[in-house]
Amino acid sequence: MASVKNMTSGSPLRILFSFALPLMVGNVFQQLYTLVDSMVVGKVLGLDALAAVGNGEWLNWLVLSLIQGFAQGFSIRLAQDFGANDTERLKRTYATSLKLSILCAAGVFCFAFAALRPILRLLNTPAEIFPITVTYLSVIFAGVPIVMAYNFLASVLRALGDSRTPLYAMIVASLCNIVLDLLFVIVFHWGVAGAAAATLIGQLLSAVICYRSLRKIDVIRTSGAERGLDRGLAATLLKLAMPFAFQNLIISVGGLVVQFVINGFGVLYIAGFTATNKLYGILEIAAISYGFALTTYVGQNYGAARIRRIHRGVHTGAVVGAATAALISAAMFLFGRQIVGAFISGDPKDAAATIEIAYHYLCIMAAFLPVLYFLHIYRSSLQGLGDTVMPMVSGGAEFVMRTLSILILPKLIGNEGLFWAEVLAWAGADAVLLPSYYVRMAHIKKQYEEQVGSD
Repeated sequence: MASVKNMTSGSPLRILFSFALPLMVGNVFQQLYTLVDSMVVGKVLGLDALAAVGNGEWLNWLVLSLIQGFAQGFSIRLAQDFGANDTERLKRTYATSLKLSILCAAGVFCFAFAALRPILRLLNTPAEIFPITVTYLSVIFAGVPIVMAYNFLASVLRALGDSRTPLYAMIVASLCNIVLDLLFVIVFHWGVAGAAAATLIGQLLSAVICYRSLRKIDVIRTSGAERGLDRGLAATLLKLAMPFAFQNLIISVGGLVVQFVINGFGVLYIAGFTATNKLYGILEIAAISYGFALTTYVGQNYGAARIRRIHRGVHTGAVVGAATAALISAAMFLFGRQIVGAFISGDPKDAAATIEIAYHYLCIMAAFLPVLYFLHIYRSSLQGLGDTVMPMVSGGAEFVMRTLSILILPKLIGNEGLFWAEVLAWAGADAVLLPSYYVRMAHIKKQYEEQVGSD
């Protein structure tokens, strides 16, 4: 049963960690079924199938990131209304967010299918994997409404302080996905379409679990009057969500440029990068979880005008994030080669070369992992304050750094340049986010002190 949590009192460390821990566990299960997907595809269907799925990763992320951008943007206002203890406004925000989510899902669905083949051609997708990529992404994109439903419902629960229900939903979805992966790919021989279908069925189950929990929460139970579309509120919500979605869009476009360059190096490089990118999710599991926790924490405390408490929580999150990143980095250096090897099969010579590519890329990302954690922590904190513009600007910095790095470095230092684009993109975002957060907090603190003084 869902339970809301007020984050405006108590130890920031205890609150953030207790909120983030279920999210981490949920993300572990999410990454588990992502890894199983890739292992089944790579080991059962071969390097071409693994490369095909990897070739579609950034286009898939582009569509998913638009969905997440809208859902997370709407949840900022929900967290602020909940922190302000304004139940009437909270109900109107929920009802309006729900209607906007349905409209956004329809728009993203149409965009995904219209863009699928043209973008794959622009990426110079190798002919031998083009039809496999189209098949995989067509099934995934058919489930856009399902993915939107889960992301919106889970973001509402997190905004109200409930991180446990999304955890339970993700555990069920992961176990279901693993079983169906094995059934659809190994037993039914449905290929990459079977792996994609298993993912969507798991997402559907997680959406149902979140919906059933939300129905039990009184503070968002709406009446007939509150269910109408509040156009003014809709404009406010879109003003929050659009920079969020655009930020994710430009980051994804940068990733597509990277994929275009990687495709020019052949199937082995595509497969090697795919294997490591599947571990990317493991690298940032805790970062994403801390980020969600801080968005809710900052949003609720901002709504309650607890300004000093916001800064304490963000500082705590930064310290804990850096320590967590160091631990994960050490694990990747020690066991990364064996992990990436679990995705790769085929000709021994080709497999060995692919593993070396994947492990080298993994080591570079692991060495600079704290940079990624600061990115999530400070971006999420700004979003909790209602500032989605500077996070969008940071997405532009990511795009510029990622694109310039992948286009220029290989010409200067050869293939080694391919591995540095992601790390430099993180650094570019941090260069925007850290000063933006401290400037924003100084401004808010000054405004608050002036308001208190005038009262």
